[in-house]
Amino acid sequence: MRVLNIETKGYLGKKIKVAGWVNSRRDHGKIVFLDLRDKSGVLQVVAHSKIAEGIKEEDVLEVEGEVKERPKEMINPKLETGNVELKAEKIKILVKSQKLPFDIKSLKLSLPKLLDFRPLTLRNEKQRAIFRVQREIIDSFRKTMKNLGFFEFEAPTIVASATEGGAEVFHVDYFDKDAYLAQSPQLYKQILVSVFERVFTVCKAFRAEPSITTRHLTEYISLDCEMGFIESWEDLMETCEIVVKNIFSDVERNCKKELEMWGAKIPEIKGKIPRLKLREAQEIILKRTGKDKRENPDLDPEDEREICNYAKEKFNCELVFITHFPTSKRPFYTFEDPENSEYTLSFDLLFRGLEIVTGGQRINDYKYLVKKMKRFKLDPKNFKYYLQAFKYGMPPEGGFAIGAERITKQILGLENIREASLFPRDLQRVDIRLKKKK
Repeated sequence: MRVLNIETKGYLGKKIKVAGWVNSRRDHGKIVFLDLRDKSGVLQVVAHSKIAEGIKEEDVLEVEGEVKERPKEMINPKLETGNVELKAEKIKILVKSQKLPFDIKSLKLSLPKLLDFRPLTLRNEKQRAIFRVQREIIDSFRKTMKNLGFFEFEAPTIVASATEGGAEVFHVDYFDKDAYLAQSPQLYKQILVSVFERVFTVCKAFRAEPSITTRHLTEYISLDCEMGFIESWEDLMETCEIVVKNIFSDVERNCKKELEMWGAKIPEIKGKIPRLKLREAQEIILKRTGKDKRENPDLDPEDEREICNYAKEKFNCELVFITHFPTSKRPFYTFEDPENSEYTLSFDLLFRGLEIVTGGQRINDYKYLVKKMKRFKLDPKNFKYYLQAFKYGMPPEGGFAIGAERITKQILGLENIREASLFPRDLQRVDIRLKKKK
């Protein structure tokens, strides 16, 4: 029976069988040291040169031998198995690897090359660490939502109409009908508020934005939640704070090795995350930079970085909520501020210069929702299915969505969001770089 590398510490003095990939090979006369990699980590294998003949990096091996304590001077504190080694008695080569096109361990590649060779570059320890952190983020979100009494559902990917209108949707030939890839699970999570009151989903969302930036993906992981019977739209930010703080806490506790690998530090949040209205933020930016952005309906990337710098200096916090975005620039279902209908009860959460969360209160009145659709030049007939939930009673409600790749990128300090996607899709890539149509 195979034993995982991480489990070998419990088999001291016993003969076992391990299996994995050759991470590295070091020859010392007749003795060969192999670092064997499996899903749990790396184990040093000591073998005679005769039974290790012809073995090279990324060969897939099955090794039988005895677990020994390493000599004190040979202990490797950087490995979880660093105090033991396997003295090989038999090595079976399961699969031979071809010659590697580059050094996987150092991985000094440009981003395009990193992605061109994704099936291979993901074997790099530092690359794998990114997605261990991302898995912890998703698991933490899911755990928090369940603890808060939210019901998990699986959102559809193919939808009958654009969630938010506009042209940023992928058309799908659905048999002999027109359909689209979902921009978000928004309409479905609102429908389910009228069924389960509090719901969440971890799903893929799609945006047909014809732009290439360091912060956008065509397909991304959305961590979405929606909650009914809210007393105030600020309830949503309170819940968002709980979720984000728990994510940071879980990543810090369970991903120490991965954070150290990337030289990353989890932000310390003391008290409440500061909140600024959009126009207040723009006044601050004007005073700090001399640039007048007060007529803009949103913060651009430069503004997001600047207001995060301000929050760090003023509140000693690396996060800041920006609220009250213009009604004309938020989706049709967004609730307007009763004190000023030009603005909405909506928010973004910025973290180290990048928006990672967007959310707000939704319109729950059926007649007004239909009126708002028409104002946004949307045909209510196309939303007949969605509108049932409101026609027959919807409580005050709202929600938010977290971009999994974005929060991963910001925690680890990655330069490009594509690094935080296992298999990124963008304007120029679906696994391979796409050729232009003739």
